[in-house]
Amino acid sequence: DKELSPRQLTILLTVYLETPPHTVRGLAKKLNVSKPVITRALDAMSVAGYLKRRRDKEDLRNVLVQRTVAGALYLEKLAEIVQNRTAELRP
Repeated sequence: DKELSPRQLTILLTVYLETPPHTVRGLAKKLNVSKPVITRALDAMSVAGYLKRRRDKEDLRNVLVQRTVAGALYLEKLAEIVQNRTAELRP
């Protein structure tokens, strides 16, 4: 699995935990960064297969950001790691 930067992880969690649809513009506004910042992060995550983009057929100015199976599996593994580590830290 590819390591994600904190920004990429934030984007991934936002897309998976909040109700769709998600757009590049909407993610930029929500996370208080520019659209190019979101686009660069999505470029890397798309190559890894964690998210995918497509044009909104109803409004071609919008780029929709969609979940993938690979992204869901990445977050599932991450949750497992957090749970195991939390269990180890309990007295």
